[in-house]
Amino acid sequence: MFERSRKGEHALLIQPHAGGPPDDGASEEFTDLARSAGATIAALLTARIDKPSPSTLIGSGKLEEVKAAADATGADLVLVNFPLSPGQERNLEKYLERRVLDRTGLILDIFAQRARSHEGKLQVELAQLRHMATRLVRGWTHLERQRGGSIGLRGPGETQLETDRRLLQKRVEQLQKRLEKVEVQRTQMRRARVRSEMPRVALVGYTNAGKSTLFNALTGADAYAADKLFATLDPTVRRVDLSGGSVVLADTVGFVRDLPHELVAAFRSTLSEAREADLLLHVIDAADPIREERIAQVDEVLQEIGAGEIPQLLVFNKIDRIEGALPRHDQPNEGRERIWLSARDGIGLDLLQRALAQRLGMRRVSGRVDLPAASARLRARLHALGAVQSEIHDESGWHLDLDLALADAQRLAAQAGGHPLEVLLPAAEDEFT
Repeated sequence: MFERSRKGEHALLIQPHAGGPPDDGASEEFTDLARSAGATIAALLTARIDKPSPSTLIGSGKLEEVKAAADATGADLVLVNFPLSPGQERNLEKYLERRVLDRTGLILDIFAQRARSHEGKLQVELAQLRHMATRLVRGWTHLERQRGGSIGLRGPGETQLETDRRLLQKRVEQLQKRLEKVEVQRTQMRRARVRSEMPRVALVGYTNAGKSTLFNALTGADAYAADKLFATLDPTVRRVDLSGGSVVLADTVGFVRDLPHELVAAFRSTLSEAREADLLLHVIDAADPIREERIAQVDEVLQEIGAGEIPQLLVFNKIDRIEGALPRHDQPNEGRERIWLSARDGIGLDLLQRALAQRLGMRRVSGRVDLPAASARLRARLHALGAVQSEIHDESGWHLDLDLALADAQRLAAQAGGHPLEVLLPAAEDEFT
């Protein structure tokens, strides 16, 4: 038995790896995760694991090395970049006499710090409780000393555990009901956007690729953005006006390699913005030396959540970190379209806006339209869209000079039976020229 430290911010990191040299990219990402959680790094140890130990994951020799390093550096927390079983976590804590946290627990802690909205906090708590459910036994090991022997002292440990599990399950059910209500509200909002027939675009990408910075640059919003992993968790949706019309842009949670499945399930409403989008803007850190690996990892997560078949536009952000790099638009014969820009400096945003309008089929039409007096409702809708450039009224009705998105003109013409907006619509053979 030992008294678990309540500090846990001076961390010793363990990076397990199979045969061959350690993965420097994985170690760097794990270090960034630890710093994002608020930890100071005491040391980073690698541990080659050809055959994981069922009890402690790492072998006895490496375990002694970790204990010596923790004592020497004064670390009060050990972080392991690997999913530990409850038994392994418990045994490591007992031997090292320090708190031990695996990769999943570390990411959950970061998410708990970052969640701001009511929905985000509910999702984080649900994921934490599901993760904690298999680890409850750790909290009640002190009751084992009361088992057996005298009458009235048999089995209180098990009784307390059963009570705790029942309370935990009740809380999980409450959270699920609350989240279902929030999901209904969010679904209604999405349906309203579908009815407005605005194209939907979602920002996806590896965490810390600059999605929120790009979102702010395109929308003029003030979504939280910082140079840290998982800087933002809560989905943010804004309207963006382009030259050919408007789109709905959604910022989503950043992805990471080996994203715990508890989080993929818990953040379904955030990820549903990606699943239901017409186009994905896959944001990539252009200065990242392993950016191709990051792209593959994001594609893998998109497949997991059912968004793998949605068209993508690759946005290589942070070109300001590459010497001599200039904004450009690559349209290869094979592969995905690419835009190179800097969201922080506002360089290349015009290329992205034009590419969005082109990919989403946005065209504008303009001309003179004569509306009879009976078309007052149509006139009001044109004014609401900001399509009226000038207007003259006489006894026959209104004479309007219009400029509006082709999609809006087609929708209004269909609702009004074609006349009088049909004069603005292109002929069928010209529509895609």
